Amino acid sequence: MDNVKKYKPPLPKQYFQSTEKPANKLLQLIDWPGPPSSLSHFNFSSSPMNCDYYLLNPRKTYRVGETVEVLITARDYNGRPKNYGGDFFQAKLHSPKLKAGVTGQVRDQGDGHYLATIFLPWPGEAQVHIRLIHSSEAVDVLKKKRESDPGKVYFFGHFQFNGTNEVMECNLEVLKENVCTYTDPVTEETWQCMHPQMLPCDSLVYHSMGGYRHVTNQLEDTLLSGSNRIISGSVTPINVIPDKGFSDLISKLPICRTGKESPKPSGFYYGDIWTSLVCSAQHFLQPSDALACLKGKDIYMFGDSTLRQWFEYLEKFIPSLKRIDLHVNYQSGPLIAVDADAGLVMRWRAHGLPLRTTKTLIADLHYEAADLAGIGGGPHTVIVMTLWAHFTTYPVRVYLERLERVRQAISSLLFRSPGTTVIIKSANTGYKSIYGSDWLSLQLDILLRAAFKGMGVIILDAWDMTSCHYLPDNIHPGPPVIKNEVDLMLSYICPK
Repeated sequence: MDNVKKYKPPLPKQYFQSTEKPANKLLQLIDWPGPPSSLSHFNFSSSPMNCDYYLLNPRKTYRVGETVEVLITARDYNGRPKNYGGDFFQAKLHSPKLKAGVTGQVRDQGDGHYLATIFLPWPGEAQVHIRLIHSSEAVDVLKKKRESDPGKVYFFGHFQFNGTNEVMECNLEVLKENVCTYTDPVTEETWQCMHPQMLPCDSLVYHSMGGYRHVTNQLEDTLLSGSNRIISGSVTPINVIPDKGFSDLISKLPICRTGKESPKPSGFYYGDIWTSLVCSAQHFLQPSDALACLKGKDIYMFGDSTLRQWFEYLEKFIPSLKRIDLHVNYQSGPLIAVDADAGLVMRWRAHGLPLRTTKTLIADLHYEAADLAGIGGGPHTVIVMTLWAHFTTYPVRVYLERLERVRQAISSLLFRSPGTTVIIKSANTGYKSIYGSDWLSLQLDILLRAAFKGMGVIILDAWDMTSCHYLPDNIHPGPPVIKNEVDLMLSYICPK
Protein backbone atom coordinates (compact mmCIF):
# COMPACT_ATOMS: atom_id res chain seq x y z
CA MET A 1 0.00 0.00 0.00
CA ASP A 2 1.22 3.48 -0.86
CA ASN A 3 1.21 6.62 1.20
CA VAL A 4 -1.22 8.71 -0.82
CA LYS A 5 -3.81 11.36 -0.24
CA LYS A 6 -6.92 9.93 1.35
CA TYR A 7 -9.59 8.90 -1.14
CA LYS A 8 -13.19 8.67 0.01
CA PRO A 9 -15.16 6.61 -2.53
CA PRO A 10 -18.70 7.76 -3.21
CA LEU A 11 -21.57 5.74 -1.85
CA PRO A 12 -22.97 3.35 -4.47
CA LYS A 13 -25.66 5.02 -6.58
CA GLN A 14 -28.07 2.12 -6.33
CA TYR A 15 -27.98 2.40 -2.53
CA PHE A 16 -28.41 6.17 -2.13
CA GLN A 17 -30.05 9.00 -4.00
CA SER A 18 -27.45 11.30 -2.50
CA THR A 19 -24.55 11.03 -0.07
CA GLU A 20 -26.47 13.06 2.52
CA LYS A 21 -29.84 11.34 2.61
CA PRO A 22 -30.06 7.54 2.41
CA ALA A 23 -33.27 6.69 0.57
CA ASN A 24 -32.99 3.22 -0.80
CA LYS A 25 -34.61 -0.14 -0.52
CA LEU A 26 -31.62 -1.84 1.07
CA LEU A 27 -31.62 0.44 4.09
CA GLN A 28 -35.37 0.05 4.37
CA LEU A 29 -34.84 -3.70 4.65
CA ILE A 30 -32.93 -3.29 7.91
CA ASP A 31 -35.17 -0.64 9.44
CA TRP A 32 -35.82 -1.66 13.05
CA PRO A 33 -38.23 0.00 15.49
CA GLY A 34 -36.72 1.47 18.61
CA PRO A 35 -38.13 2.45 22.01
CA PRO A 36 -40.44 5.50 21.84
CA SER A 37 -38.12 7.55 24.06
CA SER A 38 -34.86 7.32 25.96
CA LEU A 39 -35.03 4.74 28.73
CA SER A 40 -35.24 6.33 32.17
CA HIS A 41 -34.97 3.12 34.21
CA PHE A 42 -33.79 -0.43 33.57
CA ASN A 43 -37.05 -1.86 34.95
CA PHE A 44 -38.92 -0.49 31.93
CA SER A 45 -36.94 -2.70 29.54
CA SER A 46 -38.07 -6.14 28.38
CA SER A 47 -37.50 -8.86 30.97
CA PRO A 48 -36.76 -12.44 29.84
CA MET A 49 -38.16 -13.65 33.16
CA ASN A 50 -41.51 -11.94 32.60
CA CYS A 51 -41.98 -12.43 28.85
CA ASP A 52 -44.15 -15.41 27.96
CA TYR A 53 -45.73 -17.20 25.01
CA TYR A 54 -48.50 -19.61 24.16
CA LEU A 55 -49.63 -21.70 21.20
CA LEU A 56 -52.48 -20.35 19.10
CA ASN A 57 -55.27 -22.79 18.27
CA PRO A 58 -53.60 -25.84 19.87
CA ARG A 59 -54.46 -29.35 18.71
CA LYS A 60 -53.64 -32.82 20.01
CA THR A 61 -51.78 -33.80 16.85
CA TYR A 62 -50.30 -32.12 13.81
CA ARG A 63 -49.05 -33.41 10.48
CA VAL A 64 -45.57 -33.03 9.08
CA GLY A 65 -45.56 -30.06 6.71
CA GLU A 66 -48.01 -27.97 8.74
CA THR A 67 -47.13 -24.86 10.72
CA VAL A 68 -47.96 -23.69 14.21
CA GLU A 69 -48.20 -20.12 15.48
CA VAL A 70 -46.91 -18.96 18.84
CA LEU A 71 -47.81 -15.58 20.31
CA ILE A 72 -45.05 -13.97 22.37
CA THR A 73 -45.84 -11.19 24.84
CA ALA A 74 -43.05 -8.85 25.94
CA ARG A 75 -43.19 -7.59 29.52
CA ASP A 76 -40.89 -5.30 31.45
CA TYR A 77 -39.18 -6.03 34.77
CA ASN A 78 -42.24 -4.75 36.62
CA GLY A 79 -44.32 -7.40 34.86
CA ARG A 80 -46.26 -4.92 32.74
CA PRO A 81 -46.96 -5.75 29.09
CA LYS A 82 -45.07 -3.50 26.69
CA ASN A 83 -47.00 -1.52 24.09
CA TYR A 84 -44.22 -1.15 21.50
CA GLY A 85 -41.98 -3.50 19.52
CA GLY A 86 -38.31 -3.75 18.67
CA ASP A 87 -37.35 -6.76 20.82
CA PHE A 88 -35.18 -9.36 19.10
CA PHE A 89 -36.58 -12.84 19.72
CA GLN A 90 -35.40 -16.09 18.16
CA ALA A 91 -37.68 -19.11 17.88
CA LYS A 92 -36.99 -22.71 17.04
CA LEU A 93 -38.63 -26.12 17.23
CA HIS A 94 -36.32 -28.83 18.49
CA SER A 95 -36.06 -32.36 19.77
CA PRO A 96 -32.88 -33.23 21.67
CA LYS A 97 -33.77 -36.92 21.52
CA LEU A 98 -34.08 -36.87 17.72
CA LYS A 99 -31.24 -34.34 17.26
CA ALA A 100 -33.74 -32.33 15.25
CA GLY A 101 -34.25 -28.60 14.91
CA VAL A 102 -35.81 -25.96 12.70
CA THR A 103 -35.78 -22.17 12.88
CA GLY A 104 -39.05 -20.28 13.42
CA GLN A 105 -39.90 -16.95 11.82
CA VAL A 106 -40.73 -14.14 14.26
CA ARG A 107 -42.80 -11.14 13.16
CA ASP A 108 -42.95 -7.98 15.24
CA GLN A 109 -46.57 -6.82 15.67
CA GLY A 110 -45.44 -3.41 16.87
CA ASP A 111 -47.48 -3.48 20.08
CA GLY A 112 -45.39 -5.65 22.39
CA HIS A 113 -46.59 -8.87 20.77
CA TYR A 114 -44.64 -11.09 18.39
CA LEU A 115 -45.95 -13.89 16.20
CA ALA A 116 -43.63 -16.86 15.72
CA THR A 117 -44.52 -19.13 12.80
CA ILE A 118 -42.88 -22.54 13.08
CA PHE A 119 -42.74 -25.23 10.42
CA LEU A 120 -43.21 -28.88 11.45
CA PRO A 121 -40.81 -30.91 9.28
CA TRP A 122 -40.35 -34.19 11.20
CA PRO A 123 -42.60 -36.80 12.83
CA GLY A 124 -42.50 -37.34 16.57
CA GLU A 125 -42.32 -35.09 19.57
CA ALA A 126 -41.10 -31.51 19.24
CA GLN A 127 -40.68 -28.65 21.67
CA VAL A 128 -41.02 -24.91 21.07
CA HIS A 129 -38.02 -22.90 22.26
CA ILE A 130 -38.05 -19.08 22.45
CA ARG A 131 -35.16 -16.81 23.40
CA LEU A 132 -34.98 -13.09 24.00
CA ILE A 133 -31.69 -12.29 22.27
CA HIS A 134 -31.91 -8.55 22.98
CA SER A 135 -34.59 -6.31 24.42
CA SER A 136 -35.68 -3.41 22.23
CA GLU A 137 -33.76 -1.16 24.61
CA ALA A 138 -30.57 -3.22 24.18
CA VAL A 139 -31.05 -3.19 20.39
CA ASP A 140 -31.26 0.59 20.58
CA VAL A 141 -27.86 0.64 22.30
CA LEU A 142 -26.35 -1.62 19.62
CA LYS A 143 -27.78 0.52 16.82
CA LYS A 144 -26.52 3.82 18.25
CA LYS A 145 -23.05 2.53 19.14
CA ARG A 146 -22.66 0.97 15.71
CA GLU A 147 -23.04 4.36 14.09
CA SER A 148 -21.44 6.63 16.70
CA ASP A 149 -18.45 4.60 17.95
CA PRO A 150 -16.77 2.75 15.07
CA GLY A 151 -13.46 2.97 16.92
CA LYS A 152 -14.58 0.67 19.74
CA VAL A 153 -12.55 -2.05 18.02
CA TYR A 154 -9.11 -0.81 17.04
CA PHE A 155 -5.98 -2.22 15.43
CA PHE A 156 -2.22 -1.83 15.47
CA GLY A 157 0.14 -1.06 12.64
CA HIS A 158 3.71 -2.21 13.18
CA PHE A 159 6.24 0.10 11.54
CA GLN A 160 9.84 -1.07 11.07
CA PHE A 161 12.94 0.43 9.46
CA ASN A 162 16.67 0.22 10.13
CA GLY A 163 16.19 -1.41 13.54
CA THR A 164 13.59 1.11 14.70
CA ASN A 165 10.11 -0.20 15.58
CA GLU A 166 6.94 1.73 16.33
CA VAL A 167 3.41 0.47 16.97
CA MET A 168 0.59 2.87 16.11
CA GLU A 169 -3.18 2.67 16.24
CA CYS A 170 -4.93 1.99 12.92
CA ASN A 171 -8.49 1.73 11.63
CA LEU A 172 -10.69 2.46 8.66
CA GLU A 173 -10.54 6.05 9.83
CA VAL A 174 -8.33 7.50 12.55
CA LEU A 175 -9.60 10.79 13.93
CA LYS A 176 -6.22 12.48 14.32
CA GLU A 177 -4.60 15.28 12.37
CA ASN A 178 -1.35 13.52 11.49
CA VAL A 179 -2.16 10.17 9.91
CA CYS A 180 -0.88 7.82 7.25
CA THR A 181 -3.54 6.94 4.67
CA TYR A 182 -3.16 3.88 2.47
CA THR A 183 -5.21 3.24 -0.66
CA ASP A 184 -5.40 -0.10 -2.42
CA PRO A 185 -4.52 0.52 -6.10
CA VAL A 186 -7.17 -1.90 -7.41
CA THR A 187 -10.20 -1.48 -5.14
CA GLU A 188 -9.43 2.02 -3.77
CA GLU A 189 -10.18 0.73 -0.26
CA THR A 190 -8.55 2.98 2.34
CA TRP A 191 -6.86 2.31 5.68
CA GLN A 192 -5.39 4.76 8.17
CA CYS A 193 -2.77 4.65 10.91
CA MET A 194 -1.53 7.32 13.26
CA HIS A 195 1.72 8.68 11.88
CA PRO A 196 4.78 7.22 13.64
CA GLN A 197 6.93 9.68 15.52
CA MET A 198 10.19 8.67 13.86
CA LEU A 199 9.41 6.44 10.88
CA PRO A 200 7.79 7.20 7.51
CA CYS A 201 4.38 5.89 6.49
CA ASP A 202 6.00 3.53 3.98
CA SER A 203 7.56 1.53 6.84
CA LEU A 204 4.26 -0.19 7.76
CA VAL A 205 5.09 -3.92 7.75
CA TYR A 206 2.64 -5.77 10.04
CA HIS A 207 -1.00 -5.56 11.08
CA SER A 208 -2.60 -6.93 14.24
CA MET A 209 -5.67 -6.67 16.40
CA GLY A 210 -5.38 -3.85 18.92
CA GLY A 211 -8.17 -4.11 21.45
CA TYR A 212 -11.67 -3.17 22.53
CA ARG A 213 -12.77 0.15 23.98
CA HIS A 214 -15.48 0.35 26.60
CA VAL A 215 -18.04 2.68 25.04
CA THR A 216 -21.13 1.95 27.14
CA ASN A 217 -22.35 3.37 30.43
CA GLN A 218 -23.63 1.38 33.40
CA LEU A 219 -27.25 1.35 32.24
CA GLU A 220 -26.27 0.23 28.74
CA ASP A 221 -24.08 -2.53 30.16
CA THR A 222 -26.97 -3.72 32.31
CA LEU A 223 -29.31 -3.76 29.33
CA LEU A 224 -26.87 -5.84 27.30
CA SER A 225 -26.22 -8.22 30.19
CA GLY A 226 -29.84 -9.37 29.98
CA SER A 227 -29.33 -10.68 26.46
CA ASN A 228 -29.68 -14.24 25.17
CA ARG A 229 -32.10 -15.61 27.76
CA ILE A 230 -34.66 -18.39 27.39
CA ILE A 231 -38.21 -17.28 28.15
CA SER A 232 -40.86 -19.56 29.60
CA GLY A 233 -44.13 -20.43 27.92
CA SER A 234 -47.15 -22.66 28.28
CA VAL A 235 -46.58 -24.75 25.14
CA THR A 236 -46.41 -28.47 25.89
CA PRO A 237 -44.50 -30.81 23.56
CA ILE A 238 -46.13 -31.00 20.13
CA ASN A 239 -47.04 -34.38 18.68
CA VAL A 240 -46.41 -34.57 14.93
CA ILE A 241 -47.49 -37.51 12.78
CA PRO A 242 -46.00 -38.43 9.36
CA ASP A 243 -47.38 -37.17 6.08
CA LYS A 244 -46.57 -38.92 2.81
CA GLY A 245 -47.28 -35.81 0.77
CA PHE A 246 -44.47 -33.92 2.48
CA SER A 247 -42.05 -36.82 1.92
CA ASP A 248 -42.94 -36.82 -1.76
CA LEU A 249 -42.35 -33.06 -1.90
CA ILE A 250 -38.86 -33.45 -0.41
CA SER A 251 -38.01 -36.19 -2.90
CA LYS A 252 -39.00 -33.94 -5.82
CA LEU A 253 -36.88 -30.91 -4.89
CA PRO A 254 -34.81 -29.56 -7.82
CA ILE A 255 -31.06 -30.02 -8.09
CA CYS A 256 -28.88 -27.54 -6.25
CA ARG A 257 -27.97 -24.70 -8.61
CA THR A 258 -27.73 -20.94 -8.82
CA GLY A 259 -30.79 -18.75 -8.90
CA LYS A 260 -32.74 -20.56 -6.20
CA GLU A 261 -34.00 -18.30 -3.40
CA SER A 262 -34.15 -19.84 0.04
CA PRO A 263 -37.58 -20.36 1.59
CA LYS A 264 -38.09 -19.73 5.29
CA PRO A 265 -36.96 -21.98 6.82
CA SER A 266 -34.29 -23.09 4.36
CA GLY A 267 -34.05 -26.55 5.92
CA PHE A 268 -34.05 -28.56 9.15
CA TYR A 269 -32.02 -31.04 11.16
CA TYR A 270 -33.15 -34.59 11.82
CA GLY A 271 -30.75 -37.13 13.26
CA ASP A 272 -28.11 -34.38 13.10
CA ILE A 273 -28.42 -34.36 9.30
CA TRP A 274 -29.48 -31.19 7.50
CA THR A 275 -32.30 -31.57 5.00
CA SER A 276 -32.41 -28.62 2.63
CA LEU A 277 -35.80 -27.25 1.60
CA VAL A 278 -34.13 -25.30 -1.20
CA CYS A 279 -32.81 -28.15 -3.32
CA SER A 280 -32.01 -31.85 -3.39
CA ALA A 281 -28.84 -31.76 -1.30
CA GLN A 282 -26.45 -34.68 -0.98
CA HIS A 283 -24.51 -36.01 1.98
CA PHE A 284 -20.89 -36.90 1.37
CA LEU A 285 -20.29 -39.68 3.86
CA GLN A 286 -16.97 -40.92 2.50
CA PRO A 287 -13.83 -38.92 1.67
CA SER A 288 -13.86 -40.54 -1.77
CA ASP A 289 -17.29 -39.01 -2.44
CA ALA A 290 -16.07 -35.52 -1.64
CA LEU A 291 -12.86 -36.01 -3.62
CA ALA A 292 -14.79 -37.23 -6.66
CA CYS A 293 -16.87 -34.05 -6.49
CA LEU A 294 -13.84 -31.77 -6.21
CA LYS A 295 -11.62 -33.50 -8.74
CA GLY A 296 -10.07 -30.95 -11.09
CA LYS A 297 -11.46 -27.99 -9.14
CA ASP A 298 -9.61 -24.76 -8.46
CA ILE A 299 -11.15 -23.44 -5.23
CA TYR A 300 -10.71 -19.94 -3.83
CA MET A 301 -12.09 -19.13 -0.39
CA PHE A 302 -12.17 -15.53 0.84
CA GLY A 303 -13.55 -14.63 4.24
CA ASP A 304 -13.26 -14.94 7.96
CA SER A 305 -12.54 -17.80 10.36
CA THR A 306 -16.06 -19.23 9.96
CA LEU A 307 -15.15 -19.97 6.33
CA ARG A 308 -11.69 -21.19 7.31
CA GLN A 309 -13.55 -23.92 9.21
CA TRP A 310 -14.76 -25.26 5.84
CA PHE A 311 -11.18 -25.36 4.56
CA GLU A 312 -10.07 -27.15 7.73
CA TYR A 313 -12.90 -29.67 7.49
CA LEU A 314 -12.12 -30.65 3.90
CA GLU A 315 -8.39 -30.77 4.58
CA LYS A 316 -8.98 -33.21 7.43
CA PHE A 317 -11.78 -35.17 5.74
CA ILE A 318 -9.90 -35.85 2.48
CA PRO A 319 -6.60 -37.57 3.43
CA SER A 320 -5.00 -36.99 0.03
CA LEU A 321 -5.32 -33.20 0.41
CA LYS A 322 -1.92 -32.00 1.60
CA ARG A 323 -1.19 -28.59 3.03
CA ILE A 324 1.69 -26.60 1.60
CA ASP A 325 3.45 -24.52 4.25
CA LEU A 326 3.59 -20.95 2.99
CA HIS A 327 5.17 -19.73 6.26
CA VAL A 328 2.37 -17.26 6.97
CA ASN A 329 0.19 -16.40 9.94
CA TYR A 330 -2.36 -19.23 10.13
CA GLN A 331 -5.16 -16.95 11.34
CA SER A 332 -5.10 -14.84 8.19
CA GLY A 333 -3.43 -17.10 5.63
CA PRO A 334 -3.12 -17.59 2.79
CA LEU A 335 -3.55 -21.35 3.28
CA ILE A 336 -3.32 -23.84 0.44
CA ALA A 337 -3.89 -27.60 0.18
CA VAL A 338 -3.51 -29.68 -2.97
CA ASP A 339 -4.12 -33.15 -4.33
CA ALA A 340 -1.93 -33.26 -7.43
CA ASP A 341 -3.28 -36.60 -8.62
CA ALA A 342 -6.86 -35.31 -8.48
CA GLY A 343 -5.94 -31.90 -9.92
CA LEU A 344 -7.47 -30.26 -6.86
CA VAL A 345 -6.23 -26.95 -5.46
CA MET A 346 -7.96 -25.41 -2.44
CA ARG A 347 -7.05 -22.02 -1.00
CA TRP A 348 -8.30 -19.91 1.87
CA ARG A 349 -7.28 -16.43 2.81
CA ALA A 350 -8.78 -13.84 5.10
CA HIS A 351 -10.63 -10.94 3.55
CA GLY A 352 -8.95 -7.56 3.56
CA LEU A 353 -8.91 -5.00 6.35
CA PRO A 354 -10.54 -4.55 8.81
CA LEU A 355 -9.50 -7.91 10.24
CA ARG A 356 -9.18 -8.99 13.87
CA THR A 357 -6.11 -11.21 13.76
CA THR A 358 -2.75 -11.78 15.40
CA LYS A 359 0.35 -10.09 13.96
CA THR A 360 0.57 -10.70 10.24
CA LEU A 361 2.38 -9.20 7.27
CA ILE A 362 0.35 -6.37 5.79
CA ALA A 363 1.37 -7.59 2.33
CA ASP A 364 -0.43 -10.89 2.97
CA LEU A 365 -3.75 -9.12 3.54
CA HIS A 366 -5.48 -8.74 0.17
CA TYR A 367 -8.82 -7.11 -0.47
CA GLU A 368 -11.11 -9.80 -1.83
CA ALA A 369 -12.27 -7.68 -4.78
CA ALA A 370 -8.66 -7.20 -5.86
CA ASP A 371 -7.99 -10.94 -5.82
CA LEU A 372 -11.23 -11.62 -7.70
CA ALA A 373 -10.05 -9.25 -10.44
CA GLY A 374 -7.06 -11.54 -11.00
CA ILE A 375 -8.99 -14.80 -11.34
CA GLY A 376 -9.77 -16.04 -14.82
CA GLY A 377 -12.66 -18.25 -13.75
CA GLY A 378 -14.36 -20.98 -15.71
CA PRO A 379 -16.22 -24.26 -15.12
CA HIS A 380 -13.42 -25.67 -12.97
CA THR A 381 -13.21 -22.57 -10.75
CA VAL A 382 -15.14 -22.28 -7.48
CA ILE A 383 -15.30 -19.03 -5.51
CA VAL A 384 -16.53 -19.25 -1.91
CA MET A 385 -16.86 -16.08 0.12
CA THR A 386 -18.23 -14.64 3.34
CA LEU A 387 -18.06 -11.06 4.54
CA TRP A 388 -19.75 -9.85 7.72
CA ALA A 389 -18.25 -10.76 11.12
CA HIS A 390 -15.51 -8.11 11.11
CA PHE A 391 -17.88 -5.35 10.00
CA THR A 392 -20.45 -5.50 12.81
CA THR A 393 -18.87 -2.59 14.71
CA TYR A 394 -18.90 -0.14 11.81
CA PRO A 395 -21.61 2.15 10.40
CA VAL A 396 -23.77 0.44 7.81
CA ARG A 397 -22.46 2.67 5.00
CA VAL A 398 -19.01 1.07 5.41
CA TYR A 399 -20.44 -2.37 4.77
CA LEU A 400 -22.53 -1.18 1.82
CA GLU A 401 -19.45 0.29 0.16
CA ARG A 402 -17.54 -2.94 0.63
CA LEU A 403 -20.42 -5.05 -0.68
CA GLU A 404 -20.66 -2.90 -3.79
CA ARG A 405 -16.99 -3.44 -4.63
CA VAL A 406 -17.28 -7.18 -4.14
CA ARG A 407 -20.51 -7.30 -6.12
CA GLN A 408 -18.90 -5.49 -9.03
CA ALA A 409 -15.88 -7.82 -8.92
CA ILE A 410 -18.10 -10.92 -8.97
CA SER A 411 -20.25 -9.43 -11.74
CA SER A 412 -17.12 -8.88 -13.86
CA LEU A 413 -15.91 -12.42 -13.14
CA LEU A 414 -19.22 -13.95 -14.17
CA PHE A 415 -19.33 -11.78 -17.30
CA ARG A 416 -15.94 -12.98 -18.54
CA SER A 417 -16.40 -16.55 -17.26
CA PRO A 418 -20.11 -17.38 -16.80
CA GLY A 419 -19.32 -21.01 -15.96
CA THR A 420 -17.68 -20.04 -12.66
CA THR A 421 -19.38 -21.29 -9.48
CA VAL A 422 -19.77 -18.53 -6.87
CA ILE A 423 -21.02 -19.41 -3.39
CA ILE A 424 -21.72 -16.75 -0.76
CA LYS A 425 -21.86 -18.06 2.80
CA SER A 426 -24.35 -16.09 4.86
CA ALA A 427 -23.69 -14.90 8.39
CA ASN A 428 -24.15 -17.31 11.26
CA THR A 429 -25.29 -16.85 14.83
CA GLY A 430 -23.01 -16.79 17.85
CA TYR A 431 -22.09 -13.23 18.82
CA LYS A 432 -23.76 -11.66 21.89
CA SER A 433 -21.98 -8.41 22.77
CA ILE A 434 -21.59 -4.75 21.83
CA TYR A 435 -18.64 -5.76 19.62
CA GLY A 436 -20.55 -8.41 17.73
CA SER A 437 -24.16 -9.39 18.22
CA ASP A 438 -26.61 -11.64 16.40
CA TRP A 439 -28.70 -8.54 15.80
CA LEU A 440 -25.76 -6.72 14.21
CA SER A 441 -24.92 -9.84 12.18
CA LEU A 442 -28.54 -10.22 11.06
CA GLN A 443 -28.59 -6.64 9.79
CA LEU A 444 -25.53 -7.25 7.65
CA ASP A 445 -26.83 -10.63 6.51
CA ILE A 446 -30.02 -9.04 5.19
CA LEU A 447 -27.93 -6.54 3.21
CA LEU A 448 -25.62 -9.30 1.95
CA ARG A 449 -28.48 -11.37 0.57
CA ALA A 450 -30.15 -8.35 -1.00
CA ALA A 451 -26.95 -7.12 -2.63
CA PHE A 452 -26.47 -10.41 -4.51
CA LYS A 453 -30.12 -11.06 -5.29
CA GLY A 454 -30.68 -11.75 -8.96
CA MET A 455 -27.02 -12.50 -9.67
CA GLY A 456 -25.75 -15.90 -10.78
CA VAL A 457 -24.49 -16.79 -7.31
CA ILE A 458 -25.52 -19.19 -4.57
CA ILE A 459 -26.43 -17.90 -1.12
CA LEU A 460 -25.76 -20.71 1.35
CA ASP A 461 -27.94 -20.12 4.41
CA ALA A 462 -25.66 -20.68 7.38
CA TRP A 463 -27.96 -18.56 9.56
CA ASP A 464 -30.67 -21.21 9.69
CA MET A 465 -28.09 -23.98 10.07
CA THR A 466 -26.60 -22.40 13.20
CA SER A 467 -29.68 -20.85 14.84
CA CYS A 468 -31.58 -24.12 15.39
CA HIS A 469 -28.84 -26.62 16.25
CA TYR A 470 -28.66 -28.16 19.71
CA LEU A 471 -25.03 -27.15 20.28
CA PRO A 472 -24.47 -24.01 22.41
CA ASP A 473 -24.13 -20.72 20.56
CA ASN A 474 -20.66 -20.25 19.15
CA ILE A 475 -19.42 -17.92 16.44
CA HIS A 476 -17.40 -20.94 15.33
CA PRO A 477 -20.02 -23.70 14.97
CA GLY A 478 -19.26 -27.24 16.13
CA PRO A 479 -18.25 -30.16 13.85
CA PRO A 480 -21.80 -31.43 13.09
CA VAL A 481 -22.81 -28.01 11.76
CA ILE A 482 -19.64 -27.56 9.72
CA LYS A 483 -20.05 -30.99 8.12
CA ASN A 484 -23.60 -30.17 7.04
CA GLU A 485 -22.56 -26.76 5.73
CA VAL A 486 -19.75 -28.28 3.65
CA ASP A 487 -22.03 -31.04 2.36
CA LEU A 488 -24.45 -28.38 1.15
CA MET A 489 -21.62 -26.47 -0.51
CA LEU A 490 -20.50 -29.66 -2.29
CA SER A 491 -24.08 -30.27 -3.40
CA TYR A 492 -23.96 -26.99 -5.30
CA ILE A 493 -20.53 -27.67 -6.75
CA CYS A 494 -21.63 -31.12 -7.92
CA PRO A 495 -25.42 -31.03 -8.41
CA LYS A 496 -27.09 -34.37 -8.94
